[in-house]
Amino acid sequence: MKRGGTLGLAAVGAVGALILAACGSGSGGGGGGGSTGSTTTSFNEGNNQVVNPSTHKGGTLTFGDSSTPDSFDPGNTYYAWVLNFDRLFVTPLTTYKSCPGTCGNALVPGLATNTGVVSSDGLTWTYTLKSGVTFPDGTPVTSQDVKYAVERTYDRSVLANGPSYFSTLLADPTYPGPYKDRAKNLMGLTSITTPNNLTVVFHLLKPFPDFPYVVAFPQTAPVPPSKDTGSNYQLNPQSTGPYMFQSYQLNKQAVLVPNPKWNPSWDPQAKQLASKIIVNLNVNAADIDNRLMAGDLDVDAAGTGVQAAARAKILSSPTLMKSADNPLAGFLWFIYINTKVAPLTNVHCREAVEYAANKTDLQTAYGGPIAGGQIASTIMLPITVGYKKYDLYEATTKPNGDLAKAKAQLKLCGQPNGFTTSVAYRSDRPKEVNGAQSLQAALAQAGIKLQLHGYPSGTYYTDFAGAPKYVHQHDLGLDFGGWAADWPNGNGFMDAISNGNAITSSGNANIGELNDPVVNNLFTESNKVGLTTAARNAVWPQIDMEIMKQAVILPEVYAKSLIYRSPNITNAFIQPYFGMYDYAVLGVK
Repeated sequence: MKRGGTLGLAAVGAVGALILAACGSGSGGGGGGGSTGSTTTSFNEGNNQVVNPSTHKGGTLTFGDSSTPDSFDPGNTYYAWVLNFDRLFVTPLTTYKSCPGTCGNALVPGLATNTGVVSSDGLTWTYTLKSGVTFPDGTPVTSQDVKYAVERTYDRSVLANGPSYFSTLLADPTYPGPYKDRAKNLMGLTSITTPNNLTVVFHLLKPFPDFPYVVAFPQTAPVPPSKDTGSNYQLNPQSTGPYMFQSYQLNKQAVLVPNPKWNPSWDPQAKQLASKIIVNLNVNAADIDNRLMAGDLDVDAAGTGVQAAARAKILSSPTLMKSADNPLAGFLWFIYINTKVAPLTNVHCREAVEYAANKTDLQTAYGGPIAGGQIASTIMLPITVGYKKYDLYEATTKPNGDLAKAKAQLKLCGQPNGFTTSVAYRSDRPKEVNGAQSLQAALAQAGIKLQLHGYPSGTYYTDFAGAPKYVHQHDLGLDFGGWAADWPNGNGFMDAISNGNAITSSGNANIGELNDPVVNNLFTESNKVGLTTAARNAVWPQIDMEIMKQAVILPEVYAKSLIYRSPNITNAFIQPYFGMYDYAVLGVK
């Protein structure tokens, strides 16, 4: 999941254990999960309990974003904050429980009545939809609408973002999507069948025990074919959640209002409290911080934490600290090293980058050890299921870099005097700007010259770093990124960024373009039917190590965020899967 971020993970086992785990109260969201709630405020209080619990209805809830969403089309997004926000207006087949602490990692039914029934061979997953669900115009939601929602994601020329799990997992991966020659493709995916209006069946090429997590993405939120306008669908996505779009001005503002047809029984993990929700886009990041502290804004949509000036102000003020949380944000800040951009095609040139980088400076760029995070040496987080500690490139033992080893690797790759390449980063994110500048200074000491290229967050993955053709044409050998697990284990953390079958022409998350047979085969091995939880968990550190041996990822920090909790909002708590406040249940005083 592109960071935005997720996951403060508990040490849980296989998907079945998460699905079946009873996390506190079995009732709905926003204060469930064993939280007693609190009407007081103190530092870090939102990490473990609900602050300002309330059922009050009314008021306007205002979000600010320093850039734009990748898309408000539920089938075309991969940013964590948008996936969090989407739950306000659409409901996928499964979803995450709305509660603080480890409870929030539990998978629960969304649009479906359960988290899925799998066949004995692991190749078929069946879901039954809740009856009575409708779109805002009263039209009943059917299994065919869910099938179509998945089908439309196959056409990356129209919907360039979002994960690509369906096209790699389902039994007809060459399906082109519904937009090209609709008559020819009238039957759609043969790998999704709909025996009746409330049953949808997925047929997989190979067993994939984590499939219930895949259908938790909003790509399974129903889309009526008659309402689909392709790339313009994001302007008015059809709601199955508590809110619906009233208006959306691209790059400026989105306004949501209550969905009059919504029934809380459709999704107990969401609430319909505010009378209006406004999302202001392209707001200066520092201005967002100042407006939050002044009470003129309720939520920083990106959820990645305040900037340097606001951090200093909050940490020096006991009053402001009472309204701040410093969660383990559950994601990794890192730099992709592209295997297809010369001379980084040579593994020794990539290893030179690993050794030359000053990890202390990168940690400082992201906010230091308190608000930025811990220096990272692995891909998986220490709280990810399957994590194993190691430090292949001395990130923690020599955090300022090892120039001698960097220069030795440069000789081995035939570039003894260094080389020149370009680095991509999101120009509207000050932390990445600072990170790129510090990396440029550190690598220069080894003779590696970086040319800096900043791009907007909203199109970073569709048009620039996530578009392999653009990356090759502009020699973007290094690309800043942030990643949070797509679901709570090593498979969910690493598959999309390192499995060869995950490489796509746009919206690509495997930006290093790693297509290594050892890594690919380990992913296949981990998904075999009958494999025990312990055996699956043992595969993840092997994959982590193999990826690092290829030097396609330069870890920076296991992230923490300093998030300001506006006193104006109710039901505020850190949802651990998303690593930010749970947007689906917020209200205003």
